[in-house]
Amino acid sequence: MGKAVLIPKDDQEKMKELFKINQFNLMASDLIALNRSLPDVRLEGCKTKVYPDELPNTSVVIVFHNEAWSTLLRTVYSVINRSPHYLLSEVILVDDASERDFLKLTLENYVKNLEVPVKIIRMEERSGLIRARLRGAAASKGQVITFLDAHCECTLGWLEPLLARIKEDRKTVVCPIIDVISDDTFEYMAGSDMTYGGFNWKLNFRWYPVPQREMDRRKGDRTLPVRTPTMAGGLFSIDRNYFEEIGTYDAGMDIWGGENLEMSFRIWQCGGSLEIVTCSHVGHVFRKATPYTFPGGTGHVINKNNRRLAEVWMDEFKDFFYIISPGKLSLGREIISDFIIFIYFSKFYVFFIKHFFSKDFKEKF
Repeated sequence: MGKAVLIPKDDQEKMKELFKINQFNLMASDLIALNRSLPDVRLEGCKTKVYPDELPNTSVVIVFHNEAWSTLLRTVYSVINRSPHYLLSEVILVDDASERDFLKLTLENYVKNLEVPVKIIRMEERSGLIRARLRGAAASKGQVITFLDAHCECTLGWLEPLLARIKEDRKTVVCPIIDVISDDTFEYMAGSDMTYGGFNWKLNFRWYPVPQREMDRRKGDRTLPVRTPTMAGGLFSIDRNYFEEIGTYDAGMDIWGGENLEMSFRIWQCGGSLEIVTCSHVGHVFRKATPYTFPGGTGHVINKNNRRLAEVWMDEFKDFFYIISPGKLSLGREIISDFIIFIYFSKFYVFFIKHFFSKDFKEKF
């Protein structure tokens, strides 16, 4: 039931060496069943909710790069075992140029025997999360596209609440509560339904307490979705047509970093809304460091993506980013020549300032 795995003292040195491969306890992960049981961490009110029979189906897109066998397959098994199969169109695995042999033919042969169609798409060269997700989305056929990271575990009843909310409003993009899977022991720990996504002026994603006004809007019912300014980005569901209407991801961003805020800004500013569905729980292995290499270095890639984000979507608010980060010079207007700028610009900021900052935050800055 998601219990911690403790490695004996005699194996500690080997454990530490294996940890370096994926920046999590690979030895512990490999000792856990691929289809392990998990606790039901939902609020009591969520367990009795009834959802419509006719919900849109979904394709689940999972991008991986040199992922561990056990975490990748545990992600896939949790999707298949805890999703009604009539709602699960397919699982699409996008290999972002992995180098490990077991992720080649061995993986292809393994997934052929699973209960739900699992398709593997190979990127010809290292392209990064954003472009790999776009490739997976283009190959998918579900009415809804659900993006998951490659080291997740879905819990009982995770899917229906997400699809039901999209059925109510196809322009609502929904995220589950992200539970914590320990990178050390792989213990499964429930996430909080009392936090939502924001950002600081360095354009780093941050969790903040759900404000009282949002609790009041929901009349104190914690089982209702929480409107959130931004999302963590690794796990969310979006109506296929709406995803295309807002221009999908920004393919001009490189590898990883900033795409979650970019998508959040895009959603709010293009007539949609972003919510955390508190009756849906998905676990995620949170690592303290990334095991991946970035062409040009991690800092360079993330800084470039954040500058692009600021220039395209933040209008005069980008000044705060450059004041906080004076070394990140503007990229200039050439980076946005291929964008359609939507008329909904102020919608996000009206919502965000109302829910996140005091009215005089600009004067205090």
